[in-house]
Amino acid sequence: MSNPNQLFLLADHIKLSLLERQRAQTLHLDDAGGSNQDSHISRSLDQFRDGVNSLEEEKTRLESGGEDASAITDALPSLQKQLNDLTSQFHGFASPSANETLTHPNSASLTEDFSHASSTERKASKTVRFSDTPSSPSRELFGPYHDDPEPENHGYADHAQTLDNQQLHQYHSQILDDQDEQLDRLGESIGRQRDLSMQIGDELDSHVAMLDEVESATDRHQSRLDRASRAVNKVARSAGDNKQITAIVVLIIILVLLIAILK
Repeated sequence: MSNPNQLFLLADHIKLSLLERQRAQTLHLDDAGGSNQDSHISRSLDQFRDGVNSLEEEKTRLESGGEDASAITDALPSLQKQLNDLTSQFHGFASPSANETLTHPNSASLTEDFSHASSTERKASKTVRFSDTPSSPSRELFGPYHDDPEPENHGYADHAQTLDNQQLHQYHSQILDDQDEQLDRLGESIGRQRDLSMQIGDELDSHVAMLDEVESATDRHQSRLDRASRAVNKVARSAGDNKQITAIVVLIIILVLLIAILK
C-alpha cells in the first residue's frame, strides 16, 4: 500500500480500533477478544509503517528521475506524524499530540464513527464489536483485493469509505488474510523451485563427472596414438637406410661381374 489516500484511510481504521479499545476499557466491557484485537492493530501498524517507507522510496525514485513528487512530499510529514502518534498510543505512551491525532479522522465521512467510538455511554441497542468470522459476509465486501485496483472495480479507498466501523475492520482483516495466503502460496512455489534447482545441480554434477571420464579416456588414446606414430616414423627411417645399403651392394655385384666379363 503506497498510495497516500489509502494510507490515510488505513490510519483512520487504526484510530477507530484504538478508540474502540479505549472505550471497551473505560466501560469495562468484555475483553475476551482484547488480545486478538491488539494483534490486528499491531498488524495494521506494521502495514502502515511499510506503506510510509514505500512512499519515501517512491519519493526518492521520482526525485531522482526528475518527476513530480509533490503529492507524496505533501502527504509524508502528516503520515509520519500519525504513524508515530498511533504507535505511541498503541504502546500506552499517550501524549497531547497523540490524543489529538487519535480523535481527528482524515476522512470527514468517518466523523460519526469517530464520535461513537469516542463515546463513553453504554448503549444496549448497539454494541460495536470486532469479529474474525462475521456472521453474514457479503460477496461485495470480500471481493478480490488488488494493489492497484481499476476505477470500475471501486478501489480499496473508495469502497472502504462506504463501510461502517465494523465492516471496515472486517474488510481490512480479510485483506490481510488474503495477503497471508498469497505469501504462503509464494513460499510453496519458491520451495518447489529450490527443490528443482537442487535436482538440476545434481544432474549437472553427474554430467561433469562423465565429461571428466571422457577427457581421461581421450588423453589415454592420444598417448597411444603418439607412440604408434613415433614407431611408424622409426620404421620408415629404417627402411630408407636399408634401401641405400641394398643399392650399394647391387652396384658392387654389377661392378664385379663387369670386371670378370671384361677379362
